[in-house]
Amino acid sequence: MGTELIDLSPLWQLLLAGALLGAGPLLWLALRSKGATPQQRLRALTLLTLFLTFDLVIFGAFTRLSDSGLGCPDWPGCYGSASPLGAKDEIHAAQTAMPTGPVTHGKAWVEMIHRYLASGVGFLILVLCIMSWRAKNLQVSPWWSTLTLVWVCMQGAFGALTVTMKLFPAVVTLHLLGGMGLLMLLAWQAQGYEHKPLVLSTGLRRAAWLLLALSIAQVALGGWVSTNYAVLACDAFPQCHAGQWWPAMDFGQGFTLWRELGVGSDGGWLPFAALTAIHMAHRIGALIVFVALGLLAWRLWRGGSADARRWSRRLLLVAVWQLISGLSNVVLDWPIVAALAHTGGAAALLTLLSFMLARLSQASRPSP
Repeated sequence: MGTELIDLSPLWQLLLAGALLGAGPLLWLALRSKGATPQQRLRALTLLTLFLTFDLVIFGAFTRLSDSGLGCPDWPGCYGSASPLGAKDEIHAAQTAMPTGPVTHGKAWVEMIHRYLASGVGFLILVLCIMSWRAKNLQVSPWWSTLTLVWVCMQGAFGALTVTMKLFPAVVTLHLLGGMGLLMLLAWQAQGYEHKPLVLSTGLRRAAWLLLALSIAQVALGGWVSTNYAVLACDAFPQCHAGQWWPAMDFGQGFTLWRELGVGSDGGWLPFAALTAIHMAHRIGALIVFVALGLLAWRLWRGGSADARRWSRRLLLVAVWQLISGLSNVVLDWPIVAALAHTGGAAALLTLLSFMLARLSQASRPSP
């Protein structure tokens, strides 16, 4: 018996679950911010939402890495139910037919917990948007929170496409980039409520923006590696495999963007040379970003100010974290802890750069 890919009957139950999940952090924040100004409350809510969104990105990576992305083969519920409890018979039948297949009781719970957490984050962003429009004379335009609300709705749509298009690599990669973009939007807004300008030379400002662009491109390459399961296409470092520095690679098929998972541009299986090309492209990108990040950190350290040196240390810390976690994926055969640490490092880098660039933009504006 087939399963409808889109069944909206449990949608309101999922939205209610998200509201209940979001109500807990909101209550905690309300108790902690008694007597605070509207701007202080909004900044605290933005930072809280940023923290929970970061957690959601990591759990989304766990969902993908544990092969739970199709744990419930429909959307937004699980076989038309709001939880795997209501779909236990269907899940049992699927698991009996394929014990190691995409649908098991454990994978279904992982997938649905990810959806519950996403609904909770969406609820907090909705509250943030409403509060921003109700407040007056804010340092941050309410249109920022409106853009964030639209963005998270688009993330939900990509989440649906991830399931209905059966882990289509381009869609899954865009879903990952959307999560990173959500972190960047929230970080920019959170910094906007606190006026702490960072004064740097024009050259360093341009270098920071360039590093952000390179980092986003590298995250996209990393997502392409992960969604195509190309992490172990090279199982050694610094060589790729079998002592080869430049093995046989097929960049044409590896970077054919619009294709199904595991399928080449000719309709056959994606060749191993294509996976190797994907992996090597990510390694080359990592080298470029690492050099650019190191140069910017060095220039910030030489800049002299204590504030610039603090940013230098933060960037170097993230760079070392990414280097260690990235190498661990290769030499330790892709343990899930190392893979999650690498995703977290990428999210931390983009968030850190967003905070930094928001402070740089404040240097050209008067203090409110």
